[in-house]
Amino acid sequence: MEDLQTAVFGGGCFWCLEAIFGQVRGVQSVESGYMGGHLPHPSYRQVCGGDTGHVEVVRVHFDPHVLSYAQLLRVFFAGHDPTTLNRQGNDAGTQYRSVIFYNSEQQHQEAEKAIACLQSSGEWSKPIVTAVEAATEFFVAEDYHQDYYANHSVQPYCQLVIAPKLKKFKEEFAAKDRIA
Repeated sequence: MEDLQTAVFGGGCFWCLEAIFGQVRGVQSVESGYMGGHLPHPSYRQVCGGDTGHVEVVRVHFDPHVLSYAQLLRVFFAGHDPTTLNRQGNDAGTQYRSVIFYNSEQQHQEAEKAIACLQSSGEWSKPIVTAVEAATEFFVAEDYHQDYYANHSVQPYCQLVIAPKLKKFKEEFAAKDRIA
C-alpha cells in the first residue's frame, strides 16, 4: 500500500464515478466522500442542501506502476460531462460540480495540461468548466454510499443512470485504452 497514490475527483453523483473507477485496472480502492467545503464532517443531507461548499467526490487509491495519473484523468473525463456547470444529468447543484482536487504540484500541472488538451481537441463543443483546486480535508461519506452500485445494482437510479454510463465507458473507453 505504501506505493499507492491518491487522486480526488468530483463529477456528479459519487455513485457513478465510484462505479467507473472501480472497473479500472490499477485502482486499488475507491471511496465516496465530500471535499472542498467549510463544514467539518458534513452529512449527505447537509451536502445535498447545497450550502456547505462541499462536492460529492471519490478518492481513488491507485498503483502508479500500473496506471498513471494522466490515465486516471482520461477516465475521469470519460465518466462525466465536463462542460456542464454544477450539473450532471438530473443531478444539479454546486455539490455536483466538475472538479479535480490535486494532491501535489505534479497532479496540478497534469490536470491543467489535460484540460487544455481536451479543450483544444474539439472533443467537446462547449468549454470545459472543470475546476482544478488544491485538495482539502476528505470526509468519508456514510457507509451506505460506499460500493453503492455493487450493492444496489437493481435500484432504479443504478439501472437508469449508472449502468448506461458503465456500459458506455466499457465499450468506448476501456477497450480502446486497455486500462480496465
